[in-house]
Amino acid sequence: MTMRTCRDIWKGAGRARAVEERRFSAVFGAWKDWALAPAGPKGQTAKLSFRGPQGPLFHALAKVGVADVIMQFLRVCLLAVLSLLAASLAAAQDMPMFRWENFTTANGLPDNHVYCVLVDGNRIWAGTDNGLGLYEDGAWRIFRPTDGLAHQAVLSLAVDKRTGEVWAGTMGGLSRISAGRIDTFTQLNSGLSNDIVYGVGVQGDYVWTATAAGASRFNTRTGEWALFNERNTPMFEIWTYAVSPGEDKVYYAVWGGGVLEYDQKTERWKDYNKPDGENEMVLMKDQGLIHEITTSVSYVDKILWVATYFGASRYDGRYWHNFLTKDSGLPSNFLNQIKGVDANRAWFSSDKGLAYYDGINWAVYRPALDTHKPEMLVRDAAGKVKSIQVTTAPAHNYILGVDFQDNDLWVATAKGLSHGIRQRNAVETARALNTKVLNAKQATQKK
Repeated sequence: MTMRTCRDIWKGAGRARAVEERRFSAVFGAWKDWALAPAGPKGQTAKLSFRGPQGPLFHALAKVGVADVIMQFLRVCLLAVLSLLAASLAAAQDMPMFRWENFTTANGLPDNHVYCVLVDGNRIWAGTDNGLGLYEDGAWRIFRPTDGLAHQAVLSLAVDKRTGEVWAGTMGGLSRISAGRIDTFTQLNSGLSNDIVYGVGVQGDYVWTATAAGASRFNTRTGEWALFNERNTPMFEIWTYAVSPGEDKVYYAVWGGGVLEYDQKTERWKDYNKPDGENEMVLMKDQGLIHEITTSVSYVDKILWVATYFGASRYDGRYWHNFLTKDSGLPSNFLNQIKGVDANRAWFSSDKGLAYYDGINWAVYRPALDTHKPEMLVRDAAGKVKSIQVTTAPAHNYILGVDFQDNDLWVATAKGLSHGIRQRNAVETARALNTKVLNAKQATQKK
């Protein structure tokens, strides 16, 4: 605190005098305001309070004289520093920490190149370059074309939570796995747009697919197909790369064509690309979609998250917010997948590691690019990067996809499948420190 602040408190002791509220975020970071009303004649009340983003940090009241005001102030200052240190520690340590277990062909995985992963309760599905793997009860089961799978290379996965059916997009068609039976849909026996199915999603009765020649929608109740391409949508590129269906909107990542939005109610399409009508990448920050070469979309809580090969974007229906390595915690602008947790949090699969964004801070999980040793980096809102000591890491830094199993993660990489088991120790340490501060505050209030 400044000398002027201390003089104001000293002079104010013993007479009623309000000290103006002032900002001191340069000293206390996120904690914004403070105010002091010193004591008047003996028997009156001295009031010192700190207020942060979540409301009063603490509120000390005492019927005191001059000496007691000074001692009270020193106690409160100490508590403030301890609390802010705890908050700073929590900001770094509250980022998710994991113990990583990795699967390869050595312990049952069909192939080490894992394109996608799907969590289905206690069952984990892994789409690889040489078959579909199902991990259940500690053992792997493998599905290949000899078992009825459309193709050995499985690019995308989705589950119908109502029926339990799993849909697999492959390099040779779309397969449905249901109660041990596999049915396959191709261009020859169905209305599928193309046999290369990069993305698949389920919403209600519909199965939406993203293929190398446009989009398809399959009505599981009626068996009808609908095709969407450059003839009936604003799609000027037909290479659809991913799909994310919601109750009100369906979004497609179109490689070289930006993002397509389908309104479920009006049945109309809208495209997002080239905000200035000319350049494939935005020239001004947050002007629009970061780039038209999109690779993944995730629609959650009415927020659209978009991954491209040149950064990421978040869209709330009105405003865009873009993320690049130069102004965020992204380890790379080359993104393979994005997976939103909610309106503020998302996971980013890049060629240089797995990144997590909590709305303010960032964390990166990977084998270090130089030493290949386990690495976790945390970046705060001010851009300060801190290395967190860890002993395990995902199987490889080239991440292709992620899915959630409660607080755990399953991660598809170019060299295996990784299971991130959420650890609680760091968070508990920060909370314990906060508890000590609160206990000290309560003891002060009782005096």
